[in-house]
Parts: sequence; structure tokens; C-alpha cells
Amino acid sequence: MRLWVLLSLLLLQETLPHVIGQPTKSKHPKEPGENKIRPVNKKVKPKTPKMKERESADPSLKSQSILTQVMDKGRFQKLAATLSLSAGQSIELRCKGSNVTWNYPSYLDTFKDSRLSIKQLDKYGQLILANSTAADTGEYSCWLQLCNGNKCRKDETKTGSTYIFFTDKEELFVPTPSYFEIVYLNPDKPAVIPCRVTTPSAKVTLHREFPAEEIEADGTDIIYDVKKGFVYQHPTSDHKGIVYCKAESQGAPQISIKYHLLYVEVPKGPPSATIAASSSRAEVSDSVHVICTVLGEPDVDVNFRWRYPGQESERPVIIQNFWRLIDRGTGQTTRISKSVLVVEDFEARDAGNYICVAQNLHGETTVATKVELN
Repeated sequence: MRLWVLLSLLLLQETLPHVIGQPTKSKHPKEPGENKIRPVNKKVKPKTPKMKERESADPSLKSQSILTQVMDKGRFQKLAATLSLSAGQSIELRCKGSNVTWNYPSYLDTFKDSRLSIKQLDKYGQLILANSTAADTGEYSCWLQLCNGNKCRKDETKTGSTYIFFTDKEELFVPTPSYFEIVYLNPDKPAVIPCRVTTPSAKVTLHREFPAEEIEADGTDIIYDVKKGFVYQHPTSDHKGIVYCKAESQGAPQISIKYHLLYVEVPKGPPSATIAASSSRAEVSDSVHVICTVLGEPDVDVNFRWRYPGQESERPVIIQNFWRLIDRGTGQTTRISKSVLVVEDFEARDAGNYICVAQNLHGETTVATKVELN
């Protein structure tokens, strides 16, 4: 009997842990790291990257907009890339900084418009435009100037910019001072037909005057940019001619001014200049003309300088500069620039070398000719 009780007690000891849910000892050998205590619901503080690492990961964080719009009741609003206002409204913009420079539609300077006021105060620059019109549509930007003595440079990290549409249902196109504009088509750079609109939602199409047809903006070779107009990405001679734009927005369509597209294919570089005198030998009291001629790109200005025999003695001469566009007969347009030096009542001191220096944005060219006393 005692033996039976002893066996029952041993059996109860083996089965009791399974009944109360306690794990039994595993008979297989422990693996490294097994049965380590892992904390439950422990709060782990996330590591915050250092500011320098964040800035290097996102370069845009290095630049901050300093441009705001002053709203009513002293409120301020940071500006998005574009802003639409009704023509007639006034607007006040502010840029943080003690030395702020502004950029705005150039015609406001051209006509010295009294509606525009720009002031620099202690902590910010202020731009106020009163009684806005459709013609005021354009980009408004500002930046902080960093100065060291008389030398200043733009602080690229502190800038602000927005494009403002001053909407006017009577003026869907931004007004221009002329009724006709020349656009040069250069094969190595995009050309822009600047028919900008005052209402960003307006539907705008491009049209050729002759033959009368709509020119499709395919989004690749010809695209429409609401801030610029129609852009020819790769101009060719086939694009030349007279075009205009048409805009529609909840009313009758409106037509832009006309644009004359001229194709240009002139090598870039210093001026290609020639010089010639009306005569290589002159008598006393003759009138002598020396002409310096440059053929070049239609939209590139040429400046002329002269050196002539009587210059040191302040001999009076007449110098006239002019230019015009010519058609080379191959569908290409060239600008011909001339400078004419006139010597009246030729004297012995006027004999010698006449030197012309023609200069453009690519460099300068020097040519000379000799006039002798007969």
C-alpha cells in the first residue's frame, strides 16, 4: 500500500506543471543566446539625425523663402509659386532682411510708374503696388544682399519668388506697348512667342496667319508655358512666318498681337567686319567717307570705336552708326550694322590709317584701311 501511494505522488509531481501552464524543462541542449530575457513594451527613444546630416540629405532645406504677402488686419502669408489677384487690387510684399533687392516686371521701371513703391526698413524690404492692372502680371522676387565694403553678392539661401496673375476678363493677354513684335528663331536655342495670359485657366492656342491654320502644341517640339508663352524647343526655317495667339476664358475669344518669326543662322563669335573708304587717295578739301560693316545675328548689338590720323590733334569728324535687317534669300535673316566716319575738307594731317574696332558680346574685331593725300 505504501508503495502504491509513493508511486501516485511521483506521477502527480510529473503532471502538475502541465496542468497549471508552466513549461517543463527542455531536454535538448541550449543554443547560444537562448532564454535571454527580453523586456516587453520598453520605450525606445528614436535617434534624431544631426542638422548637418539632414541638410546634406536635402539641399532644398538650405534655402529659405523670405517673401511674404501682407494681408488685412496685420496678418502675413507665405507665397506659393503662383498667386492670382483681380486687377485693381493693391498688394504689399515684404522680404526679411536689412539689405533687400527686388525684381519685378521691367516695364514698371521703363515708365517710372508711380503706383510702385519700394522701401528698405530696418528689418525688411517693402514693395507696394497700388491699383494693379493686367499689365502688371509677371514674376516678383527678392533676395538678401551680402556686402563687404563696396562689393555685394546675392545670398542664394535667402530668396523669395512668386508669379502673380492680375486677372482681367477684358484683357486675357498681358498688354504690350507695341502691336507687332519680332521673334528670332535660332537653331541652337529655344525661341519664345511671349503671348502670356492674365488668367492661368485660359485656353490658349497658336495660329499661323498664312496659310491660316492652328499650330499644334505637341508638348515636345512646341510647348505652352503659362508664365512665358509658346516655346519652340528646336526652331527651324519651317517655323518662320507671322503668328498670333488666341485665348478663351468664359467669354468671347481674344487675339494677341502678331509675332514675326525670323529664322537666323549666323555663326556665333566676334564680329565679321570689313572696312572700305570712298577713295584710297584724296585731294585737299575733298570729303572722305570710311565705312565699317558687320554682318551678324539680328538680336546681337555691335559697338564701334575709331582711331584715325587727326584724332590726337582733335580733328573734327562725323561718325554715324546704324543697323537694319536683311533677308539673305535663303529663308535666313541677318543684321547688317554700319559705322560711317566722315572727314570733310581733307587736309594733309588726315592722311594715314583709319582703324575700326567692332565689338559684340563674343569679342572684338579690328580692321583698317589707308587713305593717302593725292
